[in-house]
Amino acid sequence: MWAMKAYNHAEVYFNLISSVDPKFLKLTKLDDKIYSTFRESFKDLDVKVLTHDQLKSDTAKERWRPFCNQFEGLVEDFNFGTLLRLDCEKDYVEDNTVFATRIQFFAIEIARNREGLNNTVYMSNRSKSSSPQKPNLVWTLHAAFASFLFTVKFYGANRQRSFVF
Repeated sequence: MWAMKAYNHAEVYFNLISSVDPKFLKLTKLDDKIYSTFRESFKDLDVKVLTHDQLKSDTAKERWRPFCNQFEGLVEDFNFGTLLRLDCEKDYVEDNTVFATRIQFFAIEIARNREGLNNTVYMSNRSKSSSPQKPNLVWTLHAAFASFLFTVKFYGANRQRSFVF
């Protein structure tokens, strides 16, 4: 059950950053706090391409634990397992995916979105979609599934999208 939830979460998130400009995504109500705390704790961490050691080594776990634990009670299921892409320019494939906590996922993906690193995925999909295509049944089903997972809000004139999962 948890593996299927993690897979579905990853698939829906990748579809989102493929179809919506990532700089407009708001993943949680606490994005600003998560991002500022993450960058205070991990100033030099290059989130474009991560390694297993940066997340899973004993030294890394000692650094990540205090960061993660401060979001207990603030971020629902903060320590729930989820899938994270190591290289933000690639899809979820076996050699590019690591199991991480939900708050690690949020911190890294919020940083990637704000720092423009997920833009490559969005632009790649956008150029593919510029040619006429038939509607994709799988995408239609994902969109329907996403409506159950995400709360969508629109803010002001810039129509910022807020996806809370």
